[in-house]
Amino acid sequence: MPPPNDAYDADRPLMLRCACGRDHAPDQHATAASEEELSANFVEASLVKALFPVDAVRRGFLKAVGANTARAAIASVLPISALQAMAQARGTPEKKDLKIGFIAITCASPLIMADPLGFYKKEGLNVQLNKTAGWALIRDKMINKEHDASHFLSPMPLAMSMGLGSNPIAMNVASIQNTNGQAITLHVKHKDKRDPKTWKGFKFAVPFEYSMHNFLLRYYLAEHGVNPDTDVQIRVTPPPEMVANLRAGNIDGFLGPDPFNQRAVYDEVGFIHILSKEIWDGHPCCAFGVSDEFIRQNPNSFAALYRAVLTASFMASQPRDRELIAKVIAPAQYLNQPETVIAQVLTGKFADGLGSIKNVPDRANFDPVPWQSMAVWMLTQMKRWGYVKGDVNYKQIAEKVFMLTDAKKYMSQAGFKPPEGAYRKFKVMGKEFDPAKPDEYVKGFAISKMGAA
Repeated sequence: MPPPNDAYDADRPLMLRCACGRDHAPDQHATAASEEELSANFVEASLVKALFPVDAVRRGFLKAVGANTARAAIASVLPISALQAMAQARGTPEKKDLKIGFIAITCASPLIMADPLGFYKKEGLNVQLNKTAGWALIRDKMINKEHDASHFLSPMPLAMSMGLGSNPIAMNVASIQNTNGQAITLHVKHKDKRDPKTWKGFKFAVPFEYSMHNFLLRYYLAEHGVNPDTDVQIRVTPPPEMVANLRAGNIDGFLGPDPFNQRAVYDEVGFIHILSKEIWDGHPCCAFGVSDEFIRQNPNSFAALYRAVLTASFMASQPRDRELIAKVIAPAQYLNQPETVIAQVLTGKFADGLGSIKNVPDRANFDPVPWQSMAVWMLTQMKRWGYVKGDVNYKQIAEKVFMLTDAKKYMSQAGFKPPEGAYRKFKVMGKEFDPAKPDEYVKGFAISKMGAA
């Protein structure tokens, strides 16, 4: 007897009920398969049903290419095995000993705090957190499979999947690690130069080309009439080296991650010009990412890892826990920073280096939703500044790399209420971004490598 809900039977309608055709659940049938098989079949059938809502189209497709080819093609674009693992209520991890790379910045708070607070162990995982020197090394260690999962800059999996800066490798944003959490910091000698129009000739640092830091700095400069490619210099500098370069006078400022903006103030070598949330409130910064291959080979491990990270994200999103988090991520094996510096970042009560104490509770936040509209915006900026040439299939790339459907399902398990939709609109410096019109948006800038609007 064929399995219930056989999504690849071209001769039968796909009904999400018992294979006998009667209106009862498959597990009530005398010849029903095991509970695990039923769960897996139902998940797969539901995904195929979503792909082919018109059953005649599904059956025609199967007859044209065959069941095996169809199964392989659908599996290549849908994380079926991971979703099946989730539906089977916490299956045993295939791989319990995992290595996760991270950069020592507050953006990685959920990934880091999940270790000392025991969230990984609760999911049956033995995680080794590997502090890594810079983003190029993070990328290379994922490509070389030295790390099973990683802290990423949120645009990095897009660039890696497209083969920008490296050979193409299918990489995913499973969740956003943090939102906001960046700032433009200038050397103390520039306290009288608060107008960006006076910054021509400045040297700035960003942590990586494929970073929100680079894209937001470029956006901010261009909106003030400063061409980021000709009027200033933008250098890639590992975040831990930014304050030292500022102190030495090698750079005039940086748009970087915390805690280094606050550390520059703490060391009295810099001041916070603006927080990045003043450019785009709620912007993504870093992400938790994995490869397609890891998900396919270790669906239960992936599900367990996802739950641990989202549980940490949920805790990090609560203001009441921020001082505790600062305490557990401050030690040398993690951020290796003064606890007071990290607490200023996470609580939003901070000295700005200009003589004021600010109170901005959402200076750093931890909303894990990988909105696909965020990915589309990043792709428009890659196009705008010449990192990608030719036509870009924005929607296809965003939906393949930013795993929003998975995030919503795992969020429910971890205690979040999943949001509606996929392409939420937002404003950058007061201008609304419509993710449905990316080509129109990218052509509308006066300053870009694509020429004048």
